[in-house]
Amino acid sequence: NLSLCGNYSFHGFVYLFWLDCLLISCLCQDWNHTWYTPSPDFTQCFHNTVLVWLPCLYLWICAPIYLIYLRSHNQGYICMSLLNKAKTAVSLLLWIICWADVFYSFWERSHGSSVPAPVLLVSPTLLGLTMLLATFIVQYERMKGVQSSGVMLIYWLLATLCAIVTFRSKILQALDQLSTVCVWRYTTFFIYFTLLLIALFLSCLPDRPPLFSQAVKDPNPCPEHGASFLSKITFWWISRMMVIGYKRPLEEKDLWSLNLDDRSQNVVPQLVHRWNTEQDRQRETKQGPAVEESEILLTKTQQKAKEPSLFWVLCLTFGPYFLISCLYKFIQDILMFVGPEILRLLISFVNNSNAPSWHGFFYTALLFVCTCVQSLVLQRYFHVCFVTGMRLRTAIIGAVYRKALVISSAARRTSTVGEIVNLMSVDAQRFMDLITYINMIWSAPLQVVLALYFLWQNLGASVLAGVAVMILLVPVNAVIAMKTKSYQVAQMKSKDNRIKLMNEMLNGIKVLKLYAWELAFKDKVAGIRESELQVLKKAAYLGAVSTFTWVCAPFLVALSTFAVYVLVDEHNVLDAEKAFVSLALFNILRFPLNMLPMVISSMVQASVSLKRLRVFLSHEELQEDSVEHKVIAGCESLFFRIWLCVLNVCIPEGSLVAVVGHVGSGKSSLLSALLGEMDKLEGTVAIKGSVAYVPQQAWIQNSTLKGNIIFGQERKEAWYQHVVEACALQPDLEILPAGDETEIGEKGVNLSGGQKQRVSLARAVYCDRAIYLLDDPLSAVDAHVGKHIFDQVIGPQGLLKDKTRVLVTHGLSYLPQADLILVMVEGEITEMGSYQQLMATEGAFSEFLRTYAAVDQTQNNGKKHCSVYSTTITVLIYILTVGGTKGLENGSATALAELSETGHTQCLFRSVKLSVFWAYLKAIGVLLSFISLLLFITHHGLSLFSNYWLSLWTDDPVINGTQPTRMMRLGVYGALGFSQGEEVVFGFSLSMSIGGILASRYLHQSMLYDVLRSPMSFFERTPSGNLVNRFSKEIDTIDTVIPQIFKMFLGSMFNVLGACVVILIATPLVAVVIPFLGLLYFFVQRFYVASSRQLKRLESVSRSPIYTHFNETLLGTSVIRAFGEQERFICNSDQRVDHNQKAYFPSIVANRWLAIRLEFVGNCIVSFAALFAVIARESLSPGIMGLSISYALQLTTSLTWLVRMSSDMETNIVAVEKVKEYSDTEKEAEWKHEPSSLPSGWPTEGQIELRGFCLRYRHDLDLAIRNINITISGGEKVGIVGRTGAGKSSLTLGLFRIIERAEGHIFIDGVDIAQLGLHELRSRITIIPQDPVVFSGSLRMNLDPFDSYSDDEVWRALEFSHLKNFVSSLPDKLNHECSEGGENLSVGQRQLLCLARALLRKTKILVLDEATAAVDMETDNLIQSTIRSQFEDCTILTIAHRLNTIMDYTRVLVLEKGEIAEFDSPSNLISQRGAFYKMAKDAGLV
Repeated sequence: NLSLCGNYSFHGFVYLFWLDCLLISCLCQDWNHTWYTPSPDFTQCFHNTVLVWLPCLYLWICAPIYLIYLRSHNQGYICMSLLNKAKTAVSLLLWIICWADVFYSFWERSHGSSVPAPVLLVSPTLLGLTMLLATFIVQYERMKGVQSSGVMLIYWLLATLCAIVTFRSKILQALDQLSTVCVWRYTTFFIYFTLLLIALFLSCLPDRPPLFSQAVKDPNPCPEHGASFLSKITFWWISRMMVIGYKRPLEEKDLWSLNLDDRSQNVVPQLVHRWNTEQDRQRETKQGPAVEESEILLTKTQQKAKEPSLFWVLCLTFGPYFLISCLYKFIQDILMFVGPEILRLLISFVNNSNAPSWHGFFYTALLFVCTCVQSLVLQRYFHVCFVTGMRLRTAIIGAVYRKALVISSAARRTSTVGEIVNLMSVDAQRFMDLITYINMIWSAPLQVVLALYFLWQNLGASVLAGVAVMILLVPVNAVIAMKTKSYQVAQMKSKDNRIKLMNEMLNGIKVLKLYAWELAFKDKVAGIRESELQVLKKAAYLGAVSTFTWVCAPFLVALSTFAVYVLVDEHNVLDAEKAFVSLALFNILRFPLNMLPMVISSMVQASVSLKRLRVFLSHEELQEDSVEHKVIAGCESLFFRIWLCVLNVCIPEGSLVAVVGHVGSGKSSLLSALLGEMDKLEGTVAIKGSVAYVPQQAWIQNSTLKGNIIFGQERKEAWYQHVVEACALQPDLEILPAGDETEIGEKGVNLSGGQKQRVSLARAVYCDRAIYLLDDPLSAVDAHVGKHIFDQVIGPQGLLKDKTRVLVTHGLSYLPQADLILVMVEGEITEMGSYQQLMATEGAFSEFLRTYAAVDQTQNNGKKHCSVYSTTITVLIYILTVGGTKGLENGSATALAELSETGHTQCLFRSVKLSVFWAYLKAIGVLLSFISLLLFITHHGLSLFSNYWLSLWTDDPVINGTQPTRMMRLGVYGALGFSQGEEVVFGFSLSMSIGGILASRYLHQSMLYDVLRSPMSFFERTPSGNLVNRFSKEIDTIDTVIPQIFKMFLGSMFNVLGACVVILIATPLVAVVIPFLGLLYFFVQRFYVASSRQLKRLESVSRSPIYTHFNETLLGTSVIRAFGEQERFICNSDQRVDHNQKAYFPSIVANRWLAIRLEFVGNCIVSFAALFAVIARESLSPGIMGLSISYALQLTTSLTWLVRMSSDMETNIVAVEKVKEYSDTEKEAEWKHEPSSLPSGWPTEGQIELRGFCLRYRHDLDLAIRNINITISGGEKVGIVGRTGAGKSSLTLGLFRIIERAEGHIFIDGVDIAQLGLHELRSRITIIPQDPVVFSGSLRMNLDPFDSYSDDEVWRALEFSHLKNFVSSLPDKLNHECSEGGENLSVGQRQLLCLARALLRKTKILVLDEATAAVDMETDNLIQSTIRSQFEDCTILTIAHRLNTIMDYTRVLVLEKGEIAEFDSPSNLISQRGAFYKMAKDAGLV
């Protein structure tokens, strides 16, 4: 007996030594008592040591790390709740029970006859201390705001499992050896066991939220934070949303708020800050000029090391959170190899008839537990990956948006809108896709090494043959990856060009229709698309070879290994254990070998995207110091250098400065310089006070009219009303359906040009700034409104009288009231002074003025106020404001974007019809689809048979230590494998890919044709962002995603069917369970798809507004910067991204929810297959059992993939539905009638007759034009005038059949135009439109897209349109590249280009729609003289704001409220003193 007194150190040492010996003896006791027995049990010693110490050891190891983590992650303070009190009480009671055992041991020592073993003292003491630690952790968690603890749950679970083993043992002991039972210890153990169960139950429940947490304030918080640990690992917390989605369609209000860590406000600044730091670090070398993004991808720059690394920045920003996924992946990889090991044990169990039955049941249970843990770990891994991907996308979109607001104009020209939108959509998506599989870079080699290790254990050195095959396949995959990269770059370049062209076509669709140019541009797009498809076709051939290597790699590895194994030594017998364990390992090997090329390919694509992003984010920014905002005594001074011309000007505070000059003289550039939009070469620009800017072409947001005017400022109702009246908007507000709450469509489609300009001016006035830069705001409004605005707003008595105003103008009547006039010629200020000074100097200005201005000064000085007539206004699009409008402030998408994106509201919720799948199969070709399917079935049949053949081989009898038929078996096995490979390459892979390309070509062509055939009303109610999204994202999905998903779906489906067939053949008893599990599987899948589909659609609907808003921002960057509203727009963009992620986040969680449940079903099938094999082991051959379980082990993965692929197929096939959607929309009349009934030279006279002509914009709207009856003889010149919205432009739209007549007829030379094809009509008459539209491409293409005219004819047209000198001075002459939207030409030059188009066509009828509004008086005069001389014998219809241009016309048509008010010669109308007389008087012409 050991005594506790005496020499303490000696006795302590002996005591510890004794404990060590005790533990070793426990573990090393007779194994027969535990394992080789029908009724297994552990020794008493094992129960008292290992099973008690194991949970304690876990908690003491975890506690320090966990406590440090809690200290640094404080989430708030949780008040003491009933749950927390219960947890604390149970922990303390457990501590008391442990100490009761300790005291009992002491009592026993002092009173009992025999001394108890020291372990009975040590174990309760250790357990008691651990319970105290548990109590402390429970309280510390509460103080740090932890609602549910995984660490504690695992501890209680571990303690309970260990106690269950002891519990069973104690029950057995009580039944068998009642005399040995210690009543006290039994009682305390059962109390302890009961309390453990209670503690385990309590740890499964979550506590209340911490005080002041976000969840308390949020009306609809994400339930993840408040969920229990079990709920988190099984993703049970999303079930409530899934139930709602199953019962009824999910709506926006059902979506949770985004977690704080996932919001743009947290994610984007981190990336931007780190990128700026990285750029600063690398800014030692001076960067060259901006380069084309596509060029930089294929060139290897010498200074590569000095470029800032975006990859490193992304790693720093998202790496720490992402590292958790690496741990999960490592655990999952290790658990993956448990399956084959258990399979080995099961096969040896079937072979060993002496093994106890419980061994089989134990292996089955172990298999079930391991596969379930593996499933839970894998889904946590995917969750971390997807959340990281989501944050990455948010960060990239935010960074690109912020960069787009500060990019310099030179760099801006190198990146088109299409390219930048692609950075946001396609490239950001590529990163998201890659994040999920990036860990395969280290995981795949680890899996391969582990698989080869176990294979070596199984088959010895023969496995080296398999390794050799794998090494040989590596360079093949490397070559394929390199080729894929070059194709990827080429495809992205074509795609960018196509999207850029589509974007321009959609922006200028009205011009395309007026000129009948649709077919020319359709062919241009088709040409780019064809080159894109050629690249895709090459990639498909590569893909087929790649698929061959993926499918054949595992088989070739298996074949070579088995062949070497049986051929090296004839006594090497391939039995079931060796074959099927090896096969299970080869199946594991298949995944990394398949994934590695895909990951490499994804990395290649992502590296291309990374370069594109880096190039864009490295672009030169606007000079921050180009404009100094500082106080200067008495004036704002400007000393600036533009176009190598030095400007020196000082503008006094509070003065009105007019800037005049010819087209292209640098007037708008002067304002850009003041705004800091141009590169400053030398000198200083100093501005005192804040700035407001009105651009030449009004920029209107897709918001309410009021929102456009207030522009994010504080609401001041009285001031707002004052501004609206001064800007002559009051009459318009009275007519708009919802007044100033009317939703304005994209680019202001439902406002006339004049209204847009007035809204733009009202925005500037409302903002109340010190300096106003006004770029020709009066050009788009008619004379009397222009005068009203000048008097009430800009002039000496207007609202801005005390402000500094710089007004660029072509209106000479306003000049006398200016304090200072700047005359600009070729970028220089040639004259400067007041009106009287300039007139007195007798310079170019006074000469020019005398020539062009017949102005009665006394009448024009504003003595008489001009009344603003209430004008009718035509609403071009249906306004989506029924029951109020939707604001954008809360980040919700506009009603306009929502309705047009989904087509129909109900489309958001219905399932995808079979007709959509049928439409896709028809696009591929029904025969090709059938052949592909047949080849697929053949391939899987061969695969199944080859494995069955292997099972027969393993069951062959062994005679004299060898299998006689092994050579025949090996030959057939090899032949079956190679025939599978051929089916793959020449069969389904190639046929599916080529079929996919055929479908892509057909669907894109039909969508392009359908969109171009749509009437103007369609474009006015469909945001261009949605259309661009269809041509980029949806077509990209059809190009690359859908064919892959079809292949994977069919593969998964046949894998599942094959596995079920094999399992049923091997163990028919499973037939009892499979129908039940099949029903469960089907229900879970349907339950999931109901919600998933709606979440995908909600995500899709909220994605378009991101790009629409971005498009809008890019068009208005100068206005946003001028008003200093960048932060508000960034915030707005962030809200839209967050709104989109609100729908995306539940969809990724729903995927995890589904995967865990489906994998559970799969794990059940595996377990039942093993269980019934154990039960029927007497009648089952090892070969068939091995085959059955190795297939069952694959089933879980196949089931999960099947649902994911079927769900992905449903969600991605929506792309086909969206593309096909436009085939059902309303279409214009036929473009051409075959055969044409028109004579070749029609119209020869140019006579126009309107009989009872009426026109309305939509069936449910009033007539916009009423009962027009006029006849215009050939060669007549007719001016059309009227107030804004009187129907002037509507009349021309009716003439070109942009809007079809409601009643009546229009005859041209006696032919009813309603009977003609649209192109036959539009190509025979010409218009010079109000908005000059220029497409990117050569000047020649802009003039003559069909190449119908010779160069001489083109030069002649340029000469008459006064552009010859300008074009001759360009380096490339006619081949000069116009940038997107013609940004490298001034507005006036663009207008002259439109005149050149008209001169080139030289038709008998010419329509001028306010064509000279944007040009100065002199250019206007040149245009008018050209028109008079070149179109002398033509019929001319002119819509005019400048009445002096039509005073010499034959007749003038005055429209009022869509009806004819007056129609006669100008002189007669003036003498009648009617409406025309008043207009002429306002313009100072009478």
